[in-house]
Amino acid sequence: MVELMDCTLRDGANVVGKGFSAGITDLVLNGLTACHVPIIEFGNAGGIGAYEVAGFTAAETDQTYLKIAQKYLDRGSDLGMFLNAKRYREENVALAQESGLAFLRIGADAGDAGIALPAVRDIKAAGLKAFYSVMKAYILSPDQLAEEGKVLEAAGLDEITIMDSAGTMLPDQVAEYTRKLTRAVSIPVAFHGHNNLGLSAANAIAAYQNGAKILDCGLMGMARSAGNLATEICVAMMQRYGQMKQIDLYSMLDFIEKQLQPAMEDYHYHNPITPLDLILGLSGCHSGFVKKIEAVAREKQVSLFRLIVEVSAMDQKNPSEEMICDIADMLRQEGIG
Repeated sequence: MVELMDCTLRDGANVVGKGFSAGITDLVLNGLTACHVPIIEFGNAGGIGAYEVAGFTAAETDQTYLKIAQKYLDRGSDLGMFLNAKRYREENVALAQESGLAFLRIGADAGDAGIALPAVRDIKAAGLKAFYSVMKAYILSPDQLAEEGKVLEAAGLDEITIMDSAGTMLPDQVAEYTRKLTRAVSIPVAFHGHNNLGLSAANAIAAYQNGAKILDCGLMGMARSAGNLATEICVAMMQRYGQMKQIDLYSMLDFIEKQLQPAMEDYHYHNPITPLDLILGLSGCHSGFVKKIEAVAREKQVSLFRLIVEVSAMDQKNPSEEMICDIADMLRQEGIG
């Protein structure tokens, strides 16, 4: 089984500076937890402590983010923050523990695991899960990365992420790195891919097919540089593979369309793949049928996204209006609005 880690509120914060406003943070935490996203990374884009240590003040303080998160701790999602190994301070682990976080994810460049070992030990001693991002993973060979993974696992690490920080890796590279690391360690391996070559989706699939247990994503693709794999695309893809079924994709798409997209217009952020276009790809519905299906959805007051999927499951070639109406009536009877 492969799980999702949503990084919108951490890596995605790079699209607005170093951290989202309190309002956007609350909005996104509410949306993600309502859709049953299992792992959520939030806070300053530079990680916990970056506000004070690195001067990344174009954000709220860690205390503000942690206060917002309190009401979402009991919704079934694991919430945590990033921690740059070079900015490690013991008080940040204490703050995370006191605030009820499930994990801290340490980040260090590939080959620099040694500087992160004290943080791993302290995080574990505090009763938190210790995750780790191998930033710029591609600067090591797959075999070297596997050896670094063994060292980190021996220190007590709970999860290790292959991070394609520049979006430079090709699917066959991702496959080899993932395959060798998963064979070298017993802890879950994650993959975090940027989209600079337009390969974030293909690379995520390669990671999944070679043993990755967690995929990193950001809503609407939001992240530093060219962005990450969009969370909603990841869920749609993985549900095609029979994975991530516990995540409510329809609610997520409604949240994006009705709340997040409008909110991000204030920051001039454009969603490259809209929920409607995504649902066409998920269902195999040709865009030429949208107006006809849309008219029925509006008349019958049912979800356009659900109607497109159900209609396409019956006929992707040329769905008749009669069939579309019959399916819409069925959705209404089932109480699916």
